[in-house]
Amino acid sequence: MSKVAIVFWSGTGNTQEMAQAIEKGAKAAGAETSLFEVESFDKGTLADYDGILFGCPAMGDEVLEEGTFEPFFAEVEGSLSGVPVALFGSYGWGGGAWMADWAARTKKAGAKLFSDGLAVENAPDADALAACEKLGKDFAASL
Repeated sequence: MSKVAIVFWSGTGNTQEMAQAIEKGAKAAGAETSLFEVESFDKGTLADYDGILFGCPAMGDEVLEEGTFEPFFAEVEGSLSGVPVALFGSYGWGGGAWMADWAARTKKAGAKLFSDGLAVENAPDADALAACEKLGKDFAASL
């Protein structure tokens, strides 16, 4: 059984809802999951997981949330080489460019990036939540 961490930051609840659907999918694939708001994730336990899903919405000028998530990700990205990683988040404007930038950054860190990230515009609807469940299931099955 694979062990998966889902680490996210959510300001409005959209990314949290996505994280919960992803967890549902990963569990359906037989993974042992742990769901963390970014502030409660112990960076020292990163190696305890077979794969990590990171979630953060687009903020400001299509960047990661700068107060909590960006400093966290900057700290852990040096430890992602060879680690299976998937990215997800929501956005409310623009075309979701923050996800492409985040995916490129994650690849540059040497992570084994699973897809190019799942970006959902605004609040996730039923189709978006189904895509989140599929991401969780497919990611867990790939480990």
